[in-house]
Amino acid sequence: MIADKARLIHARKIERVSGCRLSDRAFHGNMLEVLNGEVNLDMLDGRTRDQVLAFLEDFVRCRCKKSPHCGCPERRFARTLLELREEGLDHRQISQTLAGEYGIEIFPADILSYLEESVHLLEAVTEIAALKGRKALAEKAAVHIEAIER
Repeated sequence: MIADKARLIHARKIERVSGCRLSDRAFHGNMLEVLNGEVNLDMLDGRTRDQVLAFLEDFVRCRCKKSPHCGCPERRFARTLLELREEGLDHRQISQTLAGEYGIEIFPADILSYLEESVHLLEAVTEIAALKGRKALAEKAAVHIEAIER
């Protein structure tokens, strides 16, 4: 899963402020729990705090009973990668954008692999949808394939 490759650049700062030993993986359970309520974000420097707040807002906050362990953060992250690619950013630019906006470090090669895998899955969706007579779904998947491959 692509979310497993994402690391928080400021994990050690967050660890010091929280007083807990934390993984640097952005979507690790203990990191999500600490960021979702157990850390005083005002103790972080301004840039780090802004990145953590953007991370929480865009990926973590949801209304699920099991939040933040519901899977929503990981799905939102994966969707964001696809959206950034469909907006025209390449894998290197996506990596830079994630680092700047959210303090997330992820290797461009991992992003590229994820995008290639996504295209293969969408191609399968297109073929199955066509076989099942679901033309609208097949067309929608084809549009996404084209946007990712541009």
